Order: sequence, then C-alpha cells, then structure tokens
Amino acid sequence: MKSWLAVIGIGFIVAGVPTMAQGGPGREVAEHRAGFAYPRAYRDKTVDVYFGTRVAAPYQWMENLQNPELKHWVAAENQLTDAHLAKIKLREVLYRRLERLWDYAKEGSPIQAGGKLFFSRNPGLENQATVYVQDGINAKPRVLFNPNRISPNGNIALAGYQPSPDGKYLAYELSLGGSDWQTIHVLDVATGKTLPRVVRWVKFANISWTHDSKGFFYSRFPEPRKGEAISERLANQKLYYHWVNKPQADDRLIYARPDLPKWIINGAVTENGRYLFIYLEYDISKNDLYYVDLGNPDHPDLGAPVHPLFTLNNAAYTPIGVRGKTAFVQTDYRAPRGRVVAVKLDRLGPRHWRTVVPETDGVLESAQMAAGRVLANRMVVAKSRLSLYSTDGKLIKNLRLPEQMGSVSGISSRDESPNVYYEFTSFLQPAGVYRYDVASGGTSAFFRPKLDFDPAPYQVRQVFYRSSGGTEVPLFIIARKGVKLDGKNPTILYGYGGFDITITPYFNPMLAVWLELGGVYAIPNLRGGGVYGQQWHHAGMLGKKQNVFDDFANAARWLIRHRYTSTPHLGIMGYSNGGLLTGASVTQQPHLFGAVYIGHGVLDMLRFQKFSGGQYWVSEYGTSAKKKDFKWLYAYSPLQNLKPGVCYPPTLITTSTDDDRVVPSHGYQFAAKMQYDQGCVNPILLHVAMTTSHTYMPTDKRIRHLADDWGFIGAHIGMPPGGLGGTR
Repeated sequence: MKSWLAVIGIGFIVAGVPTMAQGGPGREVAEHRAGFAYPRAYRDKTVDVYFGTRVAAPYQWMENLQNPELKHWVAAENQLTDAHLAKIKLREVLYRRLERLWDYAKEGSPIQAGGKLFFSRNPGLENQATVYVQDGINAKPRVLFNPNRISPNGNIALAGYQPSPDGKYLAYELSLGGSDWQTIHVLDVATGKTLPRVVRWVKFANISWTHDSKGFFYSRFPEPRKGEAISERLANQKLYYHWVNKPQADDRLIYARPDLPKWIINGAVTENGRYLFIYLEYDISKNDLYYVDLGNPDHPDLGAPVHPLFTLNNAAYTPIGVRGKTAFVQTDYRAPRGRVVAVKLDRLGPRHWRTVVPETDGVLESAQMAAGRVLANRMVVAKSRLSLYSTDGKLIKNLRLPEQMGSVSGISSRDESPNVYYEFTSFLQPAGVYRYDVASGGTSAFFRPKLDFDPAPYQVRQVFYRSSGGTEVPLFIIARKGVKLDGKNPTILYGYGGFDITITPYFNPMLAVWLELGGVYAIPNLRGGGVYGQQWHHAGMLGKKQNVFDDFANAARWLIRHRYTSTPHLGIMGYSNGGLLTGASVTQQPHLFGAVYIGHGVLDMLRFQKFSGGQYWVSEYGTSAKKKDFKWLYAYSPLQNLKPGVCYPPTLITTSTDDDRVVPSHGYQFAAKMQYDQGCVNPILLHVAMTTSHTYMPTDKRIRHLADDWGFIGAHIGMPPGGLGGTR
C-alpha cells in the first residue's frame, strides 16, 4: 500500500496576531509595469506577526475563494493570458503535433480478481479511459464502465476502481472536476448496472473488499461546510465498512482516533481475507500499523478487536502478505533503502524478524507476493530493477526488462496466481504492459502501444554534477544525438525535490514533440526526493530545504557550463511541490533563467497548513507556528521573497478553481504580487483552469494546456515555431 501522505504530497496555528485594515477588498488600479497593464488587484494593510516579525500580506483577502471581486480579477487575468498566448505561433505548432501524437492506444496493468482481468484503456483521444473486463488471459475484453458516457466533457472524473475478490462487483470512484473528494459507486459486473447505493465524502482513501465480496472498508471525513469543500481544513478521518446493498447511513464504524484528529486512517485486507491492517499516518514516509483478525474470511468478524503492531511512528511499515501468523512487511526500519522482513504477529520485536528481501544499493520501491514468492521492485539511481525471492530469503532471479533505463509501475500480482502484470516505460518509449509467468520464468507483451514517433534520433544520458556541500546529484538529459553544444539549444529543466518522490524515466508525448523541434530536456533527482532512500529525502526537507533549490540552480549552471544552453535559452518548469521549487528558484535566482513555469505551486509557506490537506505537509516543510521552522520558511517562501523593482523573467503561473489540494489562493497571491513588483517588460501571467483539479484534466484540456505552457516557455527561450524535426 502506497503511503497516502506521499500520494497527497504534492506523489500539507499561524503564530502571531494578524491585523486587518478597515474595509474589504476593493478595486485599486495596479501600476502599468513597464508598459504591461495587469488587472486590478486590491492591496490592503494586512500584517501578520510571527514571533515579533511583521509580515505584510496585502493579498491575503484572496484566500476567500467565494469573493466576487476575486472572481472578477481571475476572469481578467485569464483574458490577459489568453490574449498573450494567442500571439505565440509556437503554441499552435505544438498543439497540432501533440494532438496527432497523443492519438495512440493506452492501457493500464490489469487487476486480477475472481479469474477475471479488469483494466483501463483509452483508444487515443477520449477524455478518459474506459474500464474493461475479460474472463481470463485469452478471453475477449468487453466494456464495463465508460466514464465518457456519463460525462462527455470530462467534468466528472473516474478517480479509481477496485473489483471485489470474486469479480462480481466493481467499486468505482467519481469526482467532480477531478477533486480529491470522491463518491464511491458499485457496479454489477454481470449486468453492467450500477447499484443505487453510494458512499460520499471520501478523500485520501483506498477501497478494500472483504473476502466474501459483500462489502468494503473505506475512509471518509465529515461533510465540509457548504461552499468550503475546496479550502476547509481536514480533520477526523475515520475507517468504515460499507455493505453493497445497504445505505451509507448503515455503514459500520471500524476505527477512529479522536485523540489524533489530523492523522490519515486507512485499511487494507490481506489477499486471504483473514486480516485487516489499519494504517495511521501523519509524517511523510512513516506510519503506525494495527491489525484485526477477521477470523473466517467468508464470514468476517467486523467487531473483532484492533491490535497494535508498530506504534512508534519511526519508519514505514507496509504488509505485503500473510502466511499463517507470519506477516511479510516492507519497511525502512534500520534499512533506509528498504527491505522485506517476516514478522510473527505473536512475537513483534525486531529481534524476532527474519529478513526476506535484503537492503541493497537500490531503493526498494515496492514488494508484492507472487505465486508464493516475493517480487521486489527496486530503483537503482532512478532506474527500475525487478527481482524475485523465495519467502525464505533466497534470490531466485533478476527479471529482464525491456530497457536498462526505464521505469516499472502498476505491478499486479497475487500470491495464488503465477501471473504478474506490470507497466514499463522510458523517456523515449510509451508505457506497455508485460506479463511475467512465475512458474515458467517467461515474459511476454500483454499490450504494446504504437504511435507516430521515431525514438532512434534521440538519446538519454545520465550524468552527475556537484551541488552545495560537494553532493553529487544525478541528472537525466534527453536530446537529439550529436546535439550541438553551442549554448543555443532551447532547454527545459524540470524538477520536483520533495516528499520522498523520485522522478524516474517516463514517456510524455509533449517531450517527444519538444525533441522533434530540436529542444533539450533535463531532469535532476534533487535532494528531498528518494533516489538514494530516506537519507536523500531528509537532506532536502524541513530546515534543509534550501539544498533542493541549490541542487536545481546548480543543475542549470552545469547545463550552461557544458554549453547545452545558456540563460536566455533555459526555461524551468515545476508542478505542485515542483511549483514551490520554481517559485523559490525565480525569487532566489531571477537572472539565471530565461523563462519560468510555476504549476499549482505551494507558494505561501507561512499559511499552507491552514487549508484543505496542507497540515499533512508539516512533517515535510515545518510550520510557521514554531519559531525555528518560521525562520527557514520565511527565508525561502516564494510569496514573501518577491522584491519590488526586480526584473523577473517571463513567468507563467497556473492553478485551478477546483484544486482542493494546493488551494488556488497560492497562485493568486503570488501572481498579484509578482505583477506588482515586476521591474521590466517581461510578462507575468496567471492561467486559471475551470472544472479541473490538482491532478486531473480531461484529454482535450490537457493537450491544450500543455501546448499553452510549453508554448509560452518555448517562445521565450528561443524555440523557433517552424517545422518539426529540428537538427540542433
């Protein structure tokens, strides 16, 4: 089970007394900055006081997302941005090619349940993938659920699905605009009909069926106040059980912790149906773990007592299977790069553990039971490796993958099945699905995509550069073979650097188009991520967050020094926590970059914890409610470190009205202040999407926004809008 705090990490009581100026937000004409007339944004006299430090917050009124004046300002900002983008010829070149290239079939790895395979497929340009089912490996698949029929424009998103163990039912999650708030529906697989009962107010939760397929465990929060679903701070998640034929009002409360209102609570049933494991999480990459002995899997005892397993919040603990009273647990306790241990449920101390999959030089991303063995998915300097072990700890074999420099994901396996399915992708190859037969040891292609892109002219390099403290940081560079090192290549540097998340090779159709135009793309594995395990993560979090920004700036300097590019031709891009990265980078190094993209970024580091799930990021960033934390947050927080009169490079800031993870007020305030402070003619633009969320866009909107974002950056770093197939 993937840590939910890693997934909701952007994979978040202010101290002091705020003072408000009299009067609400009104219209104030912003200055015409160097000939660029930005929309009006009222500046009030709000000041927050943190441990004696006064911090001006003139745009804090934008935190009220229902404010009519704010909506007027957002509309004006979008109008300005649309007008600017319409003048960029490169944007349409990118859009036309991207739309053609995107039109290829994509499939996900199938889930095995009741002898059936459940998987998603998009034939090309549909707004969302359709769920299919087939009765075994060689059977013909049939459509089970098509979200495009209930929402042709993609405004209602299919957020996930999980079949029951017997394959009779499919629980699927829908959300408006891709919001993190989800509603669970249950579909009868035989008839294709959706049952009338629904489960509401689900967020940051997984669905886990009992072995009898009569119902499932899920987690939900209390219903938010009317009009506050986007920004209201989350608290008091509880674990429930839902019967498929009963109303939600009859659901059984399984576990709650009123003493820990900020913690995430989730449950997962073992494959054999005997045990329910309960996860409690508040710190990134750590969790407490409890278990319930459900007894007879066909008649589970939902009232059985909850027993503690690991309750010190000192490491990550993920059970991957159970044999008798022995649980196989993936953990990084005393193993920062991860291992799998056998733990007897009646003898819990680490001295009783037996190592099944040892810690190695690679980071253990995940482990699964597969036909009585353990399949380990490791990451070796951001490149995937698969290995098969016996349960007594012997290495059986290392699996051969399609490429050495690629990524494995979506592993689907069962302890009772010889079939393992997984997805594999690389920077130059789209994701295919492969089947590994544990019994025979053979691998075959289950699904291979075909698209109009020739990867042969391009290559991927992984180099290492030196950053602050003498740390060596790995860097992927994707470019045309024989690229001229003359400092003139339009280059995009993309980064993340947080939440123990590592950027591994992946295929992006937009990258393929960028390469065809002659561009260069670079991705460093910054500290704060997980490329070398927890030590690497800890080196870029809390008071060491500056290391992340140093790593990114030094990657830019390395590319410039080695003549891949130069400042006028270098654009930087980041999203979510990566938006924080590019926001901090442009405030700290405004003259190092030629253009900047800040996507849905966490930009007010003094108040992020006040909204939605922001409190879950405190273990990663710290909190301004603590004096020590305030000092480092204030030192780099992008919003508070903008300076009047500085010439900032062309910058595009994006967010969404429905982003309930990184609430849009981050982008609103940063854009308003950056426009006010801008000291030269370079444009500072805000683009606000409607009926989309932090992680979701239907295909048509995604293609348009990618063309907008890359078109803006490309135009400002010298990418010519001419024909494709550049030779630089």
